[in-house]
Amino acid sequence: MDKEMKLPALHRLAEITVRAADGPDGEDQMELTFSSEEPYDRWFGVEILGHKAAEVDLGWMASGRAPLLVDHDARVDSQIGTLTKVWLENGRGKAIARFGKNARSQEIRERVRSGELVNVSVGYRVVEMQLVEESKKGPSTYRVTRWQPLEASIVTIPADPSVGVGRADDDARPVRILNPKTQQRNVRMDQIIEDAGKPGTPLAVKPDDIIAAERKRWSEIETLGARFNRSDLAREHIGKGTSVESFRGVLIDVLGMETVSEKNMNANSIGLGKKEIEQFRFTRLIAAAMNPVGNAALRDAAKFELEVCQTEMQRSGKEARQQRGNQFSIPIDILRAPSPVPMKRDLVVGTASAGGNLVQTDLMASDFINLLRNRITVARMGARVMSGLEGQVAIPRQTGGATFYWVAENGALTESQQTVDQVTLTPRTGGAFTDFSRRLILQSSVDVESFVRDDLISVIALGVDLAALHGTGASNQPTGLALTSGINSVAGGTNGLAPTWANIVQLETEVSVDNADFGTLGYLTNAKVRGKLKSVEKASSTGLFVWENGQGGSGSMNGYRAEVSNKVRSDL
Repeated sequence: MDKEMKLPALHRLAEITVRAADGPDGEDQMELTFSSEEPYDRWFGVEILGHKAAEVDLGWMASGRAPLLVDHDARVDSQIGTLTKVWLENGRGKAIARFGKNARSQEIRERVRSGELVNVSVGYRVVEMQLVEESKKGPSTYRVTRWQPLEASIVTIPADPSVGVGRADDDARPVRILNPKTQQRNVRMDQIIEDAGKPGTPLAVKPDDIIAAERKRWSEIETLGARFNRSDLAREHIGKGTSVESFRGVLIDVLGMETVSEKNMNANSIGLGKKEIEQFRFTRLIAAAMNPVGNAALRDAAKFELEVCQTEMQRSGKEARQQRGNQFSIPIDILRAPSPVPMKRDLVVGTASAGGNLVQTDLMASDFINLLRNRITVARMGARVMSGLEGQVAIPRQTGGATFYWVAENGALTESQQTVDQVTLTPRTGGAFTDFSRRLILQSSVDVESFVRDDLISVIALGVDLAALHGTGASNQPTGLALTSGINSVAGGTNGLAPTWANIVQLETEVSVDNADFGTLGYLTNAKVRGKLKSVEKASSTGLFVWENGQGGSGSMNGYRAEVSNKVRSDL
């Protein structure tokens, strides 16, 4: 029988085979080999990494965002470069690595080129393995038939695979292990359909079962795409025949959540499980708050919700202040949770605009049409998000360095000092508000609550995203990126201009002039500009356009990631 094993992210050593990459940036780029099918001893047996195209999910590594690290240190300031291109060749994984411009990145690059550092290690996740050879006396042999590389690292001392690097339970994920004795029952759907067209071939399953399974796959992928505002990506992978499980992995890559574990979604989480999150109801909490003394039954009904809020108050250190009056702290676990249940028609009361439009004789709740919203992109583009802050915040910054002097023999150097200042952050308050009627609360209209909660969370996230880009700094708004002084810009004219390849390159140049071309870099624009750039050639009659297509609406320009959100103004 097939079985399941929990495995963390694994690491595998390879020897660096280095040559400078072609192109104008060859000095800062390097071709390296990061993986092979060489058998590897693990604590669970001998592991062979499959390198066929269908066995390796290169979606994340080939996105142009995968990091080049040192010793698998994933902290932001420890990244020394980016993998700009990844491919499979002769049973090996290869990549082009672009080193960063900072001093440490350039130091590592020179040590690699000189032959001082000769080892590279890949961090990857195993999704599915096949038992190749079972042994009772020694280790069994497994071939990894589905795996996803996550990052490549320059390493000094290779990790010992026999002790299981990173085997923490919090990081372990289930891996399916296929038994060759039961492979006939695990034949892929596309192979069944292909065989069904061959004369004399008996069907492994009934045609009706095939159709039902395919409809189920379509439905589940469409639902996932709609939930995360990626319907276009869902339609693409429905056409490709992608499985539901594989599509979940694609979503994780696109949303930038590849390293996020269920138990550590945020440093401020109180550790609620999925069932506990689904159990939490705002309506019970509100009903208890409306009757703090007079109705003990309502407070008993909200006992779980009150306990969760109390735990969050203790975690945040705000217990004393929050306990004055009927104020409650809601943990991030609840605010980030998706809708626990779909909309149903039997929970709505009142007027049409307040909920009656959800009540019809033949309400098709499963086909609920979501509001078309702008994409939330600022955090995905690399902006740092700081949570759990209180009061005023100041970040120290170096504004000047020491001065270098040439001196005569026996001459004395002139003393010089470094200068520093502070970047101050001022808290701003924003939010969204929806009023529940008393009648609706008393009826415990759980599904309406889920609908309103999801809408409020989306509205708040979009409001914060818009402020980060175009906040005016007035009317209680923060100052957004577009109005921040001291940022180099490329102005086309009073009324803008039709963008050209030279403009796109100049935007990169303005960042580089300030020595800021490191870290997570990319272009962010709107759908109108993307449409224009898809028809603008880099040079006349070359057929090479400024905007190069990517996955799920993303793309690339000038070697960097390019994203689209209609929150970016088109009237600048």
